[in-house]
Amino acid sequence: MTNTRTKLVEVDPVWARICDEATEAVQNEPLMGGLIHSSVLHHSALERALAYRISLKLASGEMSEQILREISDEAYEASPQLGQMARADLVAVFERDPACHRLLQPLLYFKGFQAVQAYRIGHWLWNNGRRDMAFFFQMRISEMFGIDIHPGAKIGQGIMIDHAHSIVIGETAVVGNNVSMLHSVTLGGTGKEDDDRHPKIGNGVLIGAGAKILGNIDVGDCSRVAAGSVVLHDVPARKTVAGVPAKIVGDSGCDQPSMTMDQLLNGAS
Repeated sequence: MTNTRTKLVEVDPVWARICDEATEAVQNEPLMGGLIHSSVLHHSALERALAYRISLKLASGEMSEQILREISDEAYEASPQLGQMARADLVAVFERDPACHRLLQPLLYFKGFQAVQAYRIGHWLWNNGRRDMAFFFQMRISEMFGIDIHPGAKIGQGIMIDHAHSIVIGETAVVGNNVSMLHSVTLGGTGKEDDDRHPKIGNGVLIGAGAKILGNIDVGDCSRVAAGSVVLHDVPARKTVAGVPAKIVGDSGCDQPSMTMDQLLNGAS
């Protein structure tokens, strides 16, 4: 047993830690045992646990849990990068969300993390020509989590969506790595064009609650978008923008605003 445990830690320390946290959680709250065993401890890897959680959440009278589980398992097996991105997202939430004290929490309770992982399966379907099933995933993610991400959107890893209510990300949007955003963010278009029409968000960007970024514009690396802003033009790297319409009000205040989560405008210099 010790050798197996050591091997698990060496191969996947994230999953090993989640299993330790799950075991402790069952000891502390036995009534959660059924949920935690079925969602975590019955699985051999994070990918299998995610496939279970995604299928359980998205299942309906229109599509069975078994079918969605098979699709999710297929995606994780065909594209190992999905599991790597999920781990990066988990660590991002743990490091940036002050309400997150265990890696177990996003997997079981945080709809932002769960919605992004379900989107990633939909995006895999989209890229493999299974457009109708991808749209089904989009619909169910919106219905279950209140987050509408088009399966054609491209989203990097290390993503943290805090509170995760009323998020909208359009078809041709691109979100870089290590981006943090809060609730009610829109990455949308400005008209009826059907070509490249959505924002391109750089790496390390922090997007405040209620911000609307509209059109095929660039938001530069490590920039900040203040809460409630409406961004209609390009944002240079390492700047803070605020207002309606948004204007540059200073520098981003630090090298990695998405990591510090500092949203105070007096932090701009």
